[in-house]
Amino acid sequence: MVIVGEKINTSRKNVEDAVRRRDAAAIAAMAREQAEAGAHYIDINAGTFVDEEVDCLCWLTETVQQAMPLPLSLDSPNPVALAEAMKLHRGEPMVNSISLEQERLDSLLPVITSQPCSVVALCMARTSMPVTTEERVQVGSELVETLTAEGVPREKIYVDPLIQPVSVNTDMGVAALGAIRRIMEDFPGVNAICGLSNISFGLPERRLINRSFLALCMAYGLSAVILDPTDRQLMATLLSVELLLGRDEYCGNFIDAYQSGRIAG
Repeated sequence: MVIVGEKINTSRKNVEDAVRRRDAAAIAAMAREQAEAGAHYIDINAGTFVDEEVDCLCWLTETVQQAMPLPLSLDSPNPVALAEAMKLHRGEPMVNSISLEQERLDSLLPVITSQPCSVVALCMARTSMPVTTEERVQVGSELVETLTAEGVPREKIYVDPLIQPVSVNTDMGVAALGAIRRIMEDFPGVNAICGLSNISFGLPERRLINRSFLALCMAYGLSAVILDPTDRQLMATLLSVELLLGRDEYCGNFIDAYQSGRIAG
């Protein structure tokens, strides 16, 4: 399971304040904490700095990579910000994200194909949000076909079925699960990823819901997830489900995490 640490996002007030002050020590501490908790990528998002996003995303790229050795998930719909951050990134980044929205697709394809990278393909249609499994699969299929036609290898494509709150529509969880299964069956080698916490928006006991939904997503084939890796109960769910699904040989990852104190029951 590929884990993308979600915490360095300027929609969080403490992150926004740190970026505004160019507090490298605070950002570095957030990056290291997530890396030590088991993240494979660190997501960085400076989207609240609309007029300064290019400078802020570039600063975050350099600051975070100086703090720890992991690759980054560059999280922006801004092609200029992504292109400039990719020039500074050491190794292959993940680009989060492209969609079928025509302007976004046209502007980001040249950036994505300019150098090796992984890419999150968000199941957002050209004119509407998907509701059903079928709508998600249709958009995801078109994105996979578009990206592979541009030379992006399947194993570097991460299809996001677009998790929406069940508090708004109780069918949203089932629809996303069905899309994960279909995408993974129809396109061998492609990954399925999701931003987990959207599922519980507006509800009490959000962490409980997130943990339960993560387990279901993994059983349906999810291979990557954007989450808070410092949530030890959430990581315990991820690692225990992984071993129960036969994805953790000799339960080594679970045992290592337990012995190092990185998970909690």
